[in-house]
Formats: sequence, structure tokens, C-alpha cells
Amino acid sequence: MAGVSSQSLATVREGLESRLPGATLGLAEELFGVLSMLDSNAGLRRALTDPSRTGKDKAVLVDQLIAGRVSTEAAAVVRDLVSERWANARDIGDALETLAATVVIAVAERGSGVEGLDRLENELFSFIQVVASNHALQRALSDAQATPESKVVLGLKLVPEAGPAGRLLIDQAVRAPRGLKPAILVERFLELVAARQQRWIANVSVTRPLTAGQLERLQSGLNAMYNRELKVNITVDPTLIGGVRVSVGDEMVDSTVVTRLSELRRKLAG
Repeated sequence: MAGVSSQSLATVREGLESRLPGATLGLAEELFGVLSMLDSNAGLRRALTDPSRTGKDKAVLVDQLIAGRVSTEAAAVVRDLVSERWANARDIGDALETLAATVVIAVAERGSGVEGLDRLENELFSFIQVVASNHALQRALSDAQATPESKVVLGLKLVPEAGPAGRLLIDQAVRAPRGLKPAILVERFLELVAARQQRWIANVSVTRPLTAGQLERLQSGLNAMYNRELKVNITVDPTLIGGVRVSVGDEMVDSTVVTRLSELRRKLAG
């Protein structure tokens, strides 16, 4: 996904963040259900990605189709999705799949933070490893003659210790891989988990090793700044000259001397 579709996905994912604190797996199941409806109706996909239609027009169309069939929360997410512009009909389905998976991942995260994400990551990785090592399983999970339900039963047997979040993502990947092999789709879900984990990891560059006291103050300050218990990775980089550079997820906090001098030079040159 690139161009306008990539920008649209970034927009709807940002909007979804405000809904995640109270989200449940039920919301994710509803979004996966709407995805199934989109995947089974090419005309609907074309209508929802038609550049000649306004976002409001497309939102009205969606309301007509799903009103009363999903929660108001799920309907709102889908309206936000269809109100954006999409380069092609496939992209809107891929985006909805990403949103649903993001809800699942956020539910796993909310329970116990990074530990919940680590557990979900291990469950998905375990599924991938088991499938990759057994060609018979690969054929069975991709068998066009087998029912989705029978394949889901088989898939979940491979990860008997998986929790509700892991089971839902594996269920979706096996039931509706959308043209991919189930393990490949689980890998995509795993990438989303890894990206979410970065929100809990602070990568800190400093000019010299920190003392125990400095590290404790840094940890405390970062935890307070981001309102969560971060894992801090320290890298010593003498080229910084002074200061500290911190990145958490996509956010960079840079107070190094080099950066401040560069900013000053740009201001003087401007």
C-alpha cells in the first residue's frame, strides 16, 4: 500500500487510537465481519473507493448496509475508513484488516502492557514456526476443499496455550487469509505487534555511560513523560558531543549539543 492509500491508513489509524482504551475483542470481531462483507462484494468495494463519490456519500452508503448489524463504535470506525480516499478497491480491505488487528493487539497490551504484547508475539510466532516445519499442515490449512471452520479448529490446535487475542488473530488468518497463506498473514499481524511494542521501548543515546543514579532518574523521567513503564536501551555515542537523544516508537526527543547547534545554524542562515 502506497501513496494516497498509505496516507489514508495513517489517518484512520490515528483516529482509532482514541477508541482503543475502551476497545474490546468484540469490536475487532465486528470489524473482521465487515471485512468479510467487503471481500464478498466487489461492487461494494468499487463504490466505496470511487473517487467521484464524496466521503459523506460513502459513509451514508455504509450506514445503510451495516446499521443495526454492528455496534455504534464499529460503525464509526468503518465510516472513518470509507470517508478517506483509496487508490484501489483492495486497499480499503487491507486497511480494515489492519484496523481490526490493531484493536486485538491493543486489547492484549491494555491488560499487562509490554508483557501482554510479548505473550501475543510468542503465540503468533509459535504458530508460524509449527506451520513452517510441517508441509502437511501447510497443505491442510490451504486446502480449498476444507471448510473454514475445520481449518480454524486445526489452526487453534497448534497453539493450545494461546490467549483470546492470539486465538482471534490466528482464527482470522486461517479463516480468511485473503489470498495469502495463513502463516504469511500471521506474520503481518506479528509485524503490527512488533510496531506496537516499540511504544514501550526507549532507545537512548548518550555521550558516556550513565551511573546507576543517572539511569534511575532517566528511567523515572521517561516513565512519567510517557505515562507507562518503558524498557530503556542505552547506546553510548561520543559523536553526540553532549546531551541525550531519545526515541520512543516514532517520536524523537533530541537535546544533543550537535542538534542545537545545527538548529542555530539553520536559523542564522534563514
